[in-house]
Amino acid sequence: MEDVVLKKLRELIGWMTGDGIFCPGKSCPWMISWGGGAWSWAAPRHKPTSCCYLSHFTGGSMSNMFAINLARHRLYPHVKQRGLWVVPRLVIFTSEEGHYSLTKGAAFLGLGTDNVWTVKTDGRGRMLAAELDEQIQAAKSEGAVPLMVSATAGTTILGAFDPLAEIADVCQQHGVWLHVDAAWGGGALLSKRHRHLLAGIERADSVTWNPHKMLMAGLQCSAFLLKDQTDLLGSAHAAGARYLFQTDRCYQPRYDTGDRSVQCGRRVDCLKLWLMWKAIGTRGLRDRVNRAFACTRYLVAEMHKRDGFRLLMEPQFVNVCFWYIPPCLRGGEETPDFWQQLGRVAPLVKQRMVVKGSMMVGYQPHGKHVNFFRQILISPQVTREDLDFFLDEIERLGSDFQPM
Repeated sequence: MEDVVLKKLRELIGWMTGDGIFCPGKSCPWMISWGGGAWSWAAPRHKPTSCCYLSHFTGGSMSNMFAINLARHRLYPHVKQRGLWVVPRLVIFTSEEGHYSLTKGAAFLGLGTDNVWTVKTDGRGRMLAAELDEQIQAAKSEGAVPLMVSATAGTTILGAFDPLAEIADVCQQHGVWLHVDAAWGGGALLSKRHRHLLAGIERADSVTWNPHKMLMAGLQCSAFLLKDQTDLLGSAHAAGARYLFQTDRCYQPRYDTGDRSVQCGRRVDCLKLWLMWKAIGTRGLRDRVNRAFACTRYLVAEMHKRDGFRLLMEPQFVNVCFWYIPPCLRGGEETPDFWQQLGRVAPLVKQRMVVKGSMMVGYQPHGKHVNFFRQILISPQVTREDLDFFLDEIERLGSDFQPM
């Protein structure tokens, strides 16, 4: 089953050959739900009548760490036996919006967090390829070796997609491993309407994809995919423990995937995606993705009709980032005091909805932006009535806000 599922995922990327493995990880999606005439929040195992994902913590951290280790192993295979002293200073590049697991991976693998260089992004949170090229050249001028570029397809907060084709050009020019963290946005590959967001992903050396996110497979389900087909996973990770992984068994040794991973015992994570894929088919998964985009478009259109809602930006994906501006703050000059007061609105509304028990939605500041709400829409059970309630409830809970 793992072979079949990984092969299908690679084909969606555009690779007819390659390798891969399901990696351990952790994610915590919570949902607002409507059932029996009342709104509540629950973990997805309760299967509410309708639901919207509110926030997520990536389960692709280990997959991203695999990419770092394999990129290093390809350049310096002797590090496995001889240790870090045989390699020069190595630098990883990711955008300002890149996932924190790159920093954790650099620390875990002994590269050092100072050697994760962040690349500037544009106004929509997408990596600037020209800035990446300058950063790589700067690293070389310092005597460091550019190890890997981690581009992001669906950033956590803004849902931004880096320009993968442009980044691939830079990586090809400098001979740098290109990894694409598509943990969140990989599901768009199933949609003919939206897979253009990941144009160029077929040029990557490795890809992280979490089907437990947008495709809503059961937790956890995180795939690490490789274009390489030379068993780089085995070369980098295998310890050759003969008491577990004998080579003279009656079946092919490649089915002993434990020695190709960093852990030994493994969950059957592929089963969740295999069963779901068999149940609803590729068309069902595609419809699920397209519906999430349709719900996003509807919510954004409704926000444009209401005076109190302002988008941080038009969403590129299904992350809707917005402010609710209560009546007392509308129509005036947007001074520093205005923004300071507006930053108090989201925490207050969140507190009230939790106390009331009507729903939950995440908020956070980001860069120069004060607290804003971040709604993520992926559940196939969400209706337009749910989204209308969502906006109505925020208005009810926040309309009487008063500045301090």
